[in-house]
Amino acid sequence: MGSHIVGYPRMGPKRELKFALESFWDGKSSAEDLKKVSADLRASIWKQMSDAGIKYIPSNTFSYYDQVLDATATLGAVPPRYGWTGGEIGFDTYFSMARGNATVPAMEMTKWFDTNYHFIVPELGPEVNFVYSSHKAVEEYKEAKALGVETVPVLVGPVSYLLLSKPAKGVDKTFSLLSLLPKVLAVYKEVIADLKAAGAQFIQFDEPTLVLDLESHKLQAFTDAYAELTPALSDVHVLVETYFADLTAEAYKTLTSLSGVHAYGFDLVRGTKTIDLIKAGFPSDKWIFAGVVDGRNIWANDLADSLNTLETLAGIVGKERIVVSTSSSLLHTAVDLVNETKLDDEIKSWLAFAAQKVVEVNALANAFNGNKDEAFFSANAVAQASRKSSPRVTNEAVQKAAAALKGSDHRRATNVSARLDAQQKKLNLPILPTTTIGSFPQTVELRRVRREFKAKKISEEEYIKAIKEEIRQVVELQEELDIDVLVHGEPERNDMVEYFGEQLSGFAFTANGWVQSYGSRCVKPPIIYGDVSRPKAMTVFWSALAQSFTKRPMKGMLTGPVTILNWSFVRVDQPRSETCYQIALAIKDEVEDLEKGGIGVIQIDEAALREGLPLRKSEHAHYLDWAVHSFRITNVGVQDSTQIHTHMCYSNFNDIIHSIIDMDADVITIENSRSDEKLLSVFREGVVYGAGIGPGVYDIHSPRIPPTEEIADRINKMLAVLEKNILWVNPDCGLKTRKYSEVKPALTNLVAAAKQIRNELAK
Repeated sequence: MGSHIVGYPRMGPKRELKFALESFWDGKSSAEDLKKVSADLRASIWKQMSDAGIKYIPSNTFSYYDQVLDATATLGAVPPRYGWTGGEIGFDTYFSMARGNATVPAMEMTKWFDTNYHFIVPELGPEVNFVYSSHKAVEEYKEAKALGVETVPVLVGPVSYLLLSKPAKGVDKTFSLLSLLPKVLAVYKEVIADLKAAGAQFIQFDEPTLVLDLESHKLQAFTDAYAELTPALSDVHVLVETYFADLTAEAYKTLTSLSGVHAYGFDLVRGTKTIDLIKAGFPSDKWIFAGVVDGRNIWANDLADSLNTLETLAGIVGKERIVVSTSSSLLHTAVDLVNETKLDDEIKSWLAFAAQKVVEVNALANAFNGNKDEAFFSANAVAQASRKSSPRVTNEAVQKAAAALKGSDHRRATNVSARLDAQQKKLNLPILPTTTIGSFPQTVELRRVRREFKAKKISEEEYIKAIKEEIRQVVELQEELDIDVLVHGEPERNDMVEYFGEQLSGFAFTANGWVQSYGSRCVKPPIIYGDVSRPKAMTVFWSALAQSFTKRPMKGMLTGPVTILNWSFVRVDQPRSETCYQIALAIKDEVEDLEKGGIGVIQIDEAALREGLPLRKSEHAHYLDWAVHSFRITNVGVQDSTQIHTHMCYSNFNDIIHSIIDMDADVITIENSRSDEKLLSVFREGVVYGAGIGPGVYDIHSPRIPPTEEIADRINKMLAVLEKNILWVNPDCGLKTRKYSEVKPALTNLVAAAKQIRNELAK
């Protein structure tokens, strides 16, 4: 019995780590300064959990970038291009792998399962010399112990590490990454020995890949790995943690049969069928870490319901063998509700951020042990009832409009080939047209203007004047660079989802509800608490203003309904598909207003469409059906001559390429360069794509400036599998996180490469 937290947010309640990282990267502070901020944050987190009464407190969940990259550093699996020559891996090598440097690109970054968190993908091959090269896990354990806090060190499990990796460049794609398991386990044994010597009594291995559809040989790898580790794990308790979904019956059997393991962590929020597996059989001498408090959403736990779940489990395995836990790491939630002074009391009563979830876990553990805090449970019941009955949650007109969508698939009347012809007559674009994805650098001055307007320190007139001037400069720069289809740079937006949510009904917003996306990048997801509608136009003023500054086509920039959904904290009292259809209708109104306002190219970003794909293949078709349908709803009413773009990034798109085609966009721009042009392989394998497509030609998440020759080479690789009349040239993603000193030369080279290839094609 007891309480446990799988993991905790790293950024700090006021994004202290973000600012420390960026200051270090900019050369404004030292490595020691960064380490000091980090140590203070860790100490605060451990104290908070200890004070709350948590028994099993995690360590080594803190990271300067991401936990998979930390594992890569521990294993010494550094790709040769970074010039690492051995020894303890320092910040230079670590951040070069994550962000690239002036001479070499970063490693691939992709989404962590079906979340908006990202990780750096390990690059492995038969020649990798695994060697214990980062002692972070034991150092953090000792650090906590010195503060009087006993922790559970958390390691990315060895099998999940390999299953999340990819063959390095030049390694045959058929190479079995699991063949590296013996070498990897040799290093894990050293880490375990270090932790045991330091006094660790419990070690947590995160093996989230167990929730995927795994073939038998991959499941066998778990059995082999933990059998091999069993002697090393003697005299220490071992927890294997899973999260984000149910396990298959085969995976459950594998997990509960692992040698040397004493406890299993289950996500009982998203894993709705797990209890049935436990009922069918559970080892008599093992523990369950029951994930009943949602690690991925911000709604207050229904304590009465969770307590019932725990009692059900107790009836199966016995109360003494159950530990109350979060469903996953709290990394995916905001940090602390106490920092939210502007949320109204009713909505605030419905919420729980990471700090509050820690309290919920302990309250449930106490109640489960017979020490129920009646006042706490009573207040929770009142809040649960309030959310179910509040009139602000329901809008009958919206529900009727969404219900009326059924029965049509909402496709544009004309096929994409005919539409592209009509659009070319209107736009008159060259072969290989150039564009960017939407945002331009967000300067310190620009952020100051937005911040002061929000705080009412400057007038609306002053704000509009400043944003107008920023747009004018961005348009002039693009014309100077000779880009073909322009964007206004999005200076009025801090975040692509938050900006729209602030103007839609049914959304609430936080002041400090930041969540880490990758590295120092944080987002502040809106909270969808009720039915969604658009009271008035959201972007037409700025897009029309930008178009007035140029004769070139100006893109209207919108975030698509699936991305708004997947990048928000979403209500759980109706299916996600229903909420998505409501958002789609709101975006449809905006698309049609942009068209009426003279905008002939409209980009509806669906960066997160792939991210929302369920982890189990049996659930893919249903999700893709309503997600793709939602996108089509947004633009079904526009004229053939209005060009609809969409954009996707940082996921593996190859397995959903037919659904992407089914979206029926006129042009798709899609991340490609950072993932080693993985996307192009689907076209080499015979997939026919007839719409416009712009696979990204350079990675915007690295400060590195790609030379013209490199971009031209990428374009030529694309032309080997795509027709020249459908190919666009663009970066991987938006430019808001970059500096103008990086953006100007990179875009100069992009345009030069496009012109070079045009000339070669003309000859």
